[in-house]
Amino acid sequence: MPSIFTQIINKEIPCYKIAETDQFIAFLDINPNAKGHTLCVPKQEINKIFDMSEKLYLDLMCFSREVAIALEKTVPCKRVGVSVIGLEVPHVHVHLIPLNDMKQMTFQHKETQSEGELNALAKQIANNLV
Repeated sequence: MPSIFTQIINKEIPCYKIAETDQFIAFLDINPNAKGHTLCVPKQEINKIFDMSEKLYLDLMCFSREVAIALEKTVPCKRVGVSVIGLEVPHVHVHLIPLNDMKQMTFQHKETQSEGELNALAKQIANNLV
């Protein structure tokens, strides 16, 4: 069965998309640790990050960097944290989390935003892509 991220990539499930290339997609996390929490996902469904080819891994990191720079221009924060955990969805994904406090990296603190706020934020971040 395809992962939830593959379903998003296949447009079977909607998302708040920020960026997309032939290989990757970035969208807002719908259960964010902080405003702007973004996921960068390879379109190829791979369970573990270190099972990726070196080239795909490096390309994912470059894509994530571009999104993180746009995110930091959009959401006031001290820095953008990066995490790759992958236990909850068996599909590689990079968490980009705007940080003002360490508790925002614990995956225990969650932000609540309306659909309208998420749509507007996704567009703002996308507009800040280089």
